[in-house]
This record gives sequence, C-alpha cells and structure tokens, in this order.
Amino acid sequence: MPKFRLLRDRLLQDGVITADQIYQPGEPPQGWLEFVHHPAYVNAYCQGTLDAKAQRRIGLPWSSALVRRTCTAVGGTILTAKLALERGLACNTAGGTHHAFPDYGSGFCIFNDLAIATRVLQQQGRVQRVLILDLDVHQGDGTAWIFRDDPNVFTFSMHCQENFPARKQASDLDVPLALGMEDEAYLDCLAQYLPDLLAQVRPDLVLYDAGADPHRDDLLGKLALSNTGIFGRDRFVLDCCVSRGYPVACVIGGGYGKSMDDLIFRHSLLHRAAAEVYQAQGL
Repeated sequence: MPKFRLLRDRLLQDGVITADQIYQPGEPPQGWLEFVHHPAYVNAYCQGTLDAKAQRRIGLPWSSALVRRTCTAVGGTILTAKLALERGLACNTAGGTHHAFPDYGSGFCIFNDLAIATRVLQQQGRVQRVLILDLDVHQGDGTAWIFRDDPNVFTFSMHCQENFPARKQASDLDVPLALGMEDEAYLDCLAQYLPDLLAQVRPDLVLYDAGADPHRDDLLGKLALSNTGIFGRDRFVLDCCVSRGYPVACVIGGGYGKSMDDLIFRHSLLHRAAAEVYQAQGL
C-alpha cells in the first residue's frame, strides 16, 4: 500500500510534476461499481464479509483501509479518464486492476477500475468507442471477459505467455510473448501492432495499463525489459496516441520488487514519459 503515496512523493521530489497538477479523486458511488460488479460481491467486500476462499483468491488481507484505497483508486481512474478527454493525456498513480471479474477478485485485484471507468463514461455519454491497451506482463483476463460481447470496447493484451493467469481469456487481440524477451524485440513487437490498432479502432479514449512488471528485475514478471525499455515503451505508446489525436488515460498496473525505491522509479517512468509527451505536443 505505501507505494502509491511514495510514487506521488517521488514525482514531486524529482520535479516530474508540480503540486497543482495533482487531482484528488473521491470514492465512486457504489452504483458505479455495480455497472461492472455484482451487488452481492461489492457489498461483501466493502463490509468485510467475503468468505475466506474468495479472500485467498484476491491475495490481500481485508481491512477497512484497503477498501478505502481500492475504491479511491477506482475513483482515480475515472477522474484520469475524464481529465484525458479534456486535456488529451492524464495519468493515475494507481490502477490497472485487470484480474477482477464481475463476481470475484483475483491476483491482487478487487474491483476492475478499467472496466468501471469505461462503463461510467459510456453511461454519461462521454465516449462510445474505447480501446483498452494492456501492457502489464500478465494478461488482462478480467477485462477481456467483461467486454467479451461489447463491440464498442476493444481489448488488447500483450503479455508473457507463461505467466499468471494460467487460464487465459480471449481479448479482442492477444499477443503472447516468450519468456525473457528483452527491450528491442519487445518494442519491435509493439510497433507492429499499435499504429494499425489505433487506425482500426479509432477510439474516443485509450485506457493504457502501463504495468512496470515486464521489467527484468520484477519478482513476478518473467520478461527482461530494462528501465530504458520501459520508458521507451511508454513514450512510444503516448506519442502514438496523442500525435494521432486519441486521448489517453494511463494507470500504473503491476510492479513487484525487493527494493521499494527501485520499484517506485520503474513506476515513475510512465509519468516521466507522459510529462515529455505533454510538453512536446503542446497540450
């Protein structure tokens, strides 16, 4: 839980952002969570009555503080998406809980912020077509399942094939990657897909899950990107979207490491890339 606050502090300390660029989200109404999740599941989680098996599947011990953090992170992704529509580019300092399904959580994910933000914006008439661009090292299985029958939401997941979840879902486009893939091969692969994907989908909004877990030092990653590779990936994605006029809202996704300082820096690469693109594009 501390990494989200520490990421904000690092961004301020290094001058990547200024205090007036920080927007504080609130917790969304429960009805917004229920655009995606079953009311019984939402109630059970928020009230702390979820059974032990369901808790183990999530992988995080329940606490009222975690409920607040989880709901605030969802609110952050909703706010990030709205700011992206207004400004062209915005980043959350949390989010990317793509393993959450409508009636259960999984893989450290409780509520699916990407799906909830999409449904809220659709309900409010702010977007019609959405591209969920998931570059976390793990497949976005919950997101893929939630939108499996929605022609207005295109799910793209480029992930390590031999990694969690063992049972993959069918995204609109899945790109499985071999173990140990390094910077050049990874970036070449992404470049083969992203420009054509944007031209094909023509989204009103791109939701970008910029997981830091493809990094070579990640405890759960199984790919081998360097800091330079992660930054290059994020800069390429944001340049592609913004230069073509597609608003992009970013979440930090997964990241797991022994050194908190190193992990925070890896997550900060998204915001460093975003700051450069924001200035270069004159947003």
